[in-house]
Amino acid sequence: MDWLERTAKLRQWSRSGTRAPHKPLLLLYALGRFQHDADGELRYSAVEEDLQRLLTEYGPPNRTTPAYPFHHLVSDGVWEVRTDHGPGSPGSSVRGLRDVGAAGRLAPELRAALRREPSLLGRMARVLLDLNFPPSLHGDLCESVGLELEPAETEQLSAVRRRRDPRMREQVLTAYEYQCAFCGYDGRIGAVPVGLEAAHVRWWAFDGPDDVENGLCLCSLHHKLFDKGVLGIGWGSPRSSEAESGGGHRILVSQRFVGHSPAAREYVIALAGRPLIGPQPGAHPVAAIHRSWHTSQVFHGSPRPATAA
Repeated sequence: MDWLERTAKLRQWSRSGTRAPHKPLLLLYALGRFQHDADGELRYSAVEEDLQRLLTEYGPPNRTTPAYPFHHLVSDGVWEVRTDHGPGSPGSSVRGLRDVGAAGRLAPELRAALRREPSLLGRMARVLLDLNFPPSLHGDLCESVGLELEPAETEQLSAVRRRRDPRMREQVLTAYEYQCAFCGYDGRIGAVPVGLEAAHVRWWAFDGPDDVENGLCLCSLHHKLFDKGVLGIGWGSPRSSEAESGGGHRILVSQRFVGHSPAAREYVIALAGRPLIGPQPGAHPVAAIHRSWHTSQVFHGSPRPATAA
């Protein structure tokens, strides 16, 4: 059985690029627990809080429940559920899962395969990460689910991965003149930029193209906050000259973000409503279709009002 292919083809509700990472998050969590306790079970009432926290932090902005993947992942052949009354899931009702002591774990055949071939776990995790989340979140997500991956376990590329265009980074950084589009940071060591990254607006994992119209040059901090949904980009009411240069884009800051330190106010909250820096004349600004995807699928809550200059 090809477990990598099965992992890549988890059945997820999808429509027009809508994110539904419920099953991938549960499977990543289960792999992390298996790595530390191969014989253990995940009792729903005991892990519900952990799973809800993962969905809140790494899932789409809309409210959802971990009961859904806990029940429905069974249909993908990688997960099993039993209750106090015997094998089988009682359904996707939160109360139903709690009341009958529902507990889940990886399917028996998958557990056996992972024992025979320990490196399979890392390769499965890499498929789940690559197909559902941007690279800037992979390390944090592995830490959140307790996964410890060795480089040797994840070097082998799965056939399900499409290849990135290695030219995108240079094209995006050049378009934005090697400065963060949010804060203007432009650090270098000699001639080499440091702490600057090419961020996908529409995630590569969700068919975001490797081109300048889907990219932003961001510093490492603002890239992470952009992918976490703390920051976003909106469209103001620019003059025609501003629209031509991309100046109509404005920075969004989520009202859900809380930060009391001077640094949080200066580097995050004070960005609300500011125009993006760049791209330079002649370079394509972020396309509306990619901006809209990020706003609906990644950005959390409502934007803060613009701060006073």
